[in-house]
Formats: sequence, C-alpha cells, structure tokens
Amino acid sequence: MTRRHIFLILAGLAITSGMQAQSPIPSVLDDFHLAASEADYDRYFGHLAENSVFLGTDITERWTKSEFQDYARPHFSAGRGWTYVLKTRNVLVAPDGQTAWFDEILHNEKFGDVRGTGALILEEDTWKIIQYHLTLPVPNDLIGKLVEMINEQSE
Repeated sequence: MTRRHIFLILAGLAITSGMQAQSPIPSVLDDFHLAASEADYDRYFGHLAENSVFLGTDITERWTKSEFQDYARPHFSAGRGWTYVLKTRNVLVAPDGQTAWFDEILHNEKFGDVRGTGALILEEDTWKIIQYHLTLPVPNDLIGKLVEMINEQSE
C-alpha cells in the first residue's frame, strides 16, 4: 500500500468521523442544495456530471441530467426552487480518490425528514454528482399500511 493510498483511506475515515471540512465534497453538496433553494439553475446543474441521473421520490422519477433540467427549468425560471436543510451527512472516498459516495438526512418543509444518497466523481479536479437519490424514509411499523395504499392506487 502506497503513502497516497494510506492518506486516501485516512481521509475517508476522517470525513465519516465528522471532520468533513477537510474535503471539498461536503461543500459541493451544500452548494448543490443552496443553489436549489435559491433557484439558481446554472449553479445547481453545474454540480451534476453530464451523464448523471437523479432519482426522485416517485418511482417514475428517474431522470437523466437533461430530463431533470427540463423538469426544473420552469420552476427555477419562476424563482421556485426547493429547500432541503442538512441534518447529518456521511461521506466515503474510494481508495483511488476518484469516486465518493454519501448519505445524508435533510429536512424539507413539505416532506419532513428525507434521505439523500448518491455518488460523486472527480472530473478535472472538480467533484461532480453522478447520481443523486432522494427518498422518503418510512418507519417500519407504517410500511404495511403504506404498501396497501400504494397497491390500491395502482389498481
């Protein structure tokens, strides 16, 4: 194992132990969310890799970057973004230093606490989000009722 690999492994451990300021990844994710809140279309989509995918809360929401841009453009043009406030985040960086993945708990006024997960890639010294997945965590004791409701709607 080289000194570089040891550093990257330690950097990944430091990020998950709360010393996230040492990595630019939390700043990228923070600015991604801030740009959405400010309805800043160019800045928001500038954080996404060209071949990125956004998975929304609805099962039908699997959007390529261009599809997601088409969805968001009218909202952002009207000054309507979406606000998700960070509660917790974990980030891991692969030993090669070119890929990272994360999970975060965010709060949204409409949806309450949600989970975002995803991956980033390093492109020309800039971290880009290659996949983002927004989910609504469901307490286990509510899953049965929720599944029934979804099945009834699908019929």
